[in-house]
Amino acid sequence: MGTLYYGGAREPIAIEDRALAHLKVVIATKLRRNESFTLSWRHGDGDAPGRSTIWVHASIPMRFVFDEPEAPPLSREWIESLAHSANSSGGISLVDEHIAPAEPASNRAG
Repeated sequence: MGTLYYGGAREPIAIEDRALAHLKVVIATKLRRNESFTLSWRHGDGDAPGRSTIWVHASIPMRFVFDEPEAPPLSREWIESLAHSANSSGGISLVDEHIAPAEPASNRAG
């Protein structure tokens, strides 16, 4: 489980390492362009029920901490999905990765 430290928040935000790695790419891209946005997520198990939203701005300190020492492989589709939501009026909604089902062997060229 990774951790996002944001500004002077009392509690860090716990986010699964793979999700945090994808989120980091999108956040870094947006902030490099001086674009502010919101980030929303549902509270995890063990937290109070509900959801939270933060305003992400380049002037607010942010630190990404990963439990795993190696970076996970990144999904272009998941990054594009998160980036698309970042460009909407609702900001980034941290959603689960959608993995396309494997194509049956009978449909493969070969």
